[in-house]
Amino acid sequence: MNIDEIIRHALAEDIGNGDHTSLSCIPKNAKGKARLLIKDSGILAGVDIAQKVFNKVDSDLKVNIFLKDRSKIKKGDIAFTVEGSSISILSAERLVLNFMQRMSGIASATHELVELIKGTKAKILDTRKTTPLLREIEKMAVRIGGGYNHRMGLYDMIMIKDNHIDFAGGIEPAINSTLQYLKTNKLNLKIEIEARNIDNVKEIIAIGNIHRIMLDNFSPILIKEAVKLIDNKFETEASGGITKENIKAYAESGVDFISVGAITHHIKSLDMSLKAF
Repeated sequence: MNIDEIIRHALAEDIGNGDHTSLSCIPKNAKGKARLLIKDSGILAGVDIAQKVFNKVDSDLKVNIFLKDRSKIKKGDIAFTVEGSSISILSAERLVLNFMQRMSGIASATHELVELIKGTKAKILDTRKTTPLLREIEKMAVRIGGGYNHRMGLYDMIMIKDNHIDFAGGIEPAINSTLQYLKTNKLNLKIEIEARNIDNVKEIIAIGNIHRIMLDNFSPILIKEAVKLIDNKFETEASGGITKENIKAYAESGVDFISVGAITHHIKSLDMSLKAF
C-alpha cells in the first residue's frame, strides 16, 4: 500500500462521516493557527507525511516547516506551523500526530543503533515486523534514521528461513527448488538463506547459487568465524539476539548487515503535540 492510500484509509477510519465535535462547536468559516511542539529528544520523522495529511484534508491549509525530516530535535522545538480552517486543522491533528510520533520513535531508535556501529562497514536493516498496512510509513522512518530496508514483503526477495528449510527437506533441496521456481516463473529475485550453525554455513557455501547468508542467533565470535569462511563470496547478515549492548561487537565481526526487528515493532513513540496559538 503506498503512502497516499495509507493516508486516505487512515482519514476515512478516523473522520468517518464527519468530525462532528469540530463541526458542532466551531464556526464553519473560523480560521486558526497551530504549531507542532516537540516534547522529546530524538530524530524527527514524518514532516513530509504530515504535510500530505493536511493537504489531503484541506488543500488550502498552509504549512510552514522549520525542521525537516532527519533533524535532531529536543524538547521545546517547533517543527512547523499550520494555518487555515480551524475545523480542517483539528480534523487532521490526530492522524498527523499518530504518524509523526511513531515515525520519529522509529527514526530515533534506528539512529541510535547506527551511531553505535559507526566506523564499521555494517548497515542496520529493518525486518517485516511492522504494523499491518503501515509498512511503507515505518520503513520510511527507518531510512530517515539512517538505516536500510530489508525486503518490503514476501514478493520482492527470496528468504529461505529455518521453517522453509525443514519443510523442504534440507538446505540443498530448498535451494534447488528455489532456483527451479525462479527459472520456471521467469523471476529475477535475490536469494537469502538462513544458517543456524557453522555446519549450515559450510553446506551453503558448497552449494552456492545464493546472494546472502543470514547468520541467525550466532554469537559475535561465531559470526566472525562464519564471515571468514564465507570470504566475501556472499553477503552476510547477523540476526537474532542483538541489543544496544552487543551490537558493536556484531558490527566489528565484519558482517555486512545487521537486522533488528525491534526498531519497528518495539519502540517508544516520541512525545509531541499540535497546539493552537
